[in-house]
Amino acid sequence: MMNALERRSTFALSSIFALRMLGLFMIIPVFSVAGQSYQGATPALIGLAVGVYGLTQAILQIPFSLLADRFSRKPLVVLGLLLFALGGAVAAMSESIYGVIIGRAIAGGGAVSAVVMALLADITREEQRSKAMAVMGMSIGVSFMVAFSLGPWLTSLVGISGLFWVTTIMGIAAISMLLLVPKVTRHHRNYQQGYVTQLKQVLKMGDLNRLHISVFALHLLLTAMFIYMPSQLIEFADIPLSRHGLVYLPLLVISLFFAFPSIILAEKYRKMRGIFLTAIGGIVLGLLVLIFGFESKYILLLGLALFFIAFNVMEALLPSWLSKSAPIQSKATAMGVNASSQFLGAFFGGMIGGQLLILNNTSMGWGILTAIAVVWLLISFGLVQPRYLSSLVIRLPESKQTDEWTSQLLAIRGIEEVVVMPDQQVAYIKVDKQQIDDVARQDLTHLLGKEVAI
Repeated sequence: MMNALERRSTFALSSIFALRMLGLFMIIPVFSVAGQSYQGATPALIGLAVGVYGLTQAILQIPFSLLADRFSRKPLVVLGLLLFALGGAVAAMSESIYGVIIGRAIAGGGAVSAVVMALLADITREEQRSKAMAVMGMSIGVSFMVAFSLGPWLTSLVGISGLFWVTTIMGIAAISMLLLVPKVTRHHRNYQQGYVTQLKQVLKMGDLNRLHISVFALHLLLTAMFIYMPSQLIEFADIPLSRHGLVYLPLLVISLFFAFPSIILAEKYRKMRGIFLTAIGGIVLGLLVLIFGFESKYILLLGLALFFIAFNVMEALLPSWLSKSAPIQSKATAMGVNASSQFLGAFFGGMIGGQLLILNNTSMGWGILTAIAVVWLLISFGLVQPRYLSSLVIRLPESKQTDEWTSQLLAIRGIEEVVVMPDQQVAYIKVDKQQIDDVARQDLTHLLGKEVAI
């Protein structure tokens, strides 16, 4: 069970993600039409106005995450959310399409997805992290569904410039959620290295690269599907566009009943690799169903359901696995590369989805997406089961300096990281049980003043 601090922080950081995603997604279903009212608007520039956000996100995730491994994460999140809010305001005040493009680029400059995830990893125990990441993943999915319903309605009330002002308000509201997140000080063995060396270290790790390919493929397939699927729901399932949210939302809820048990199995019984590969297999199966049964309403919905269930399992497992496999001192950097891969996947998914719409062969379209998923599955077989750390929750000692105390802890074999929350007078000690021996247990008992079960 997550403790009260973890539940509160997970809620706050998931809300930050959801508010940002709402601001991003609400524009998508309306801008292709509403954007034509801007001076100088052309179809290409309207597309650029929508897509430039993802491009600046992909470019700036890594610089933000490199900084987040050296400095406090919360101020960087505030900076990113301020840029997001500022970009919304610039777009809202613009009368030309170029002003909107500049505003969307500024908003995308607040590339703090990886920093938020790294902060969540700091303040959750290893055993509870997948649950926290699952909640964050679900918040993204729910915000996607809500945005596609809310965007057209809000635009009818306040217009397209008003919709951009709403994104600014959401950015400011997201900053206020940080008040619920405790102040965190991270302590680990000091690895002195430059920014380039740190990035190279992350990029040389085979399993991390497989996880980056995984998030790229996952969001490529998701984006392509949401471009390719709507016309088929209209044609073969006789479901009008205005009611598509009523299809996606129940499927999202159903997927929760599969996602959370899968996460518990992955963590409690250390079956993460098996669950991970099974989820990719589920995506392949869902796409295979769509190749052969897209003309039937119920088979079409079955394929979509299989995809959604597997997608949400993957959305929960990926950041948790990443946080386990990344070097302690480069956790945010690894998450930054992963977030860049995610946004690039969405970018290429949009391009591929658009090309699939031109095809006159629907089965071939689904076959192309299936082939991408099969290649992803084959690459993922090279993944090795991640290392599992455990967490001890300890009250901070009153009689010792915190820095001295954490240094003594980190000198003990098997202690990987100490995360201190001074306002709560609590520390999470992250331990590799396979490295702990009798001498280390004695040293830990002596330092903590009590015996701990490891």
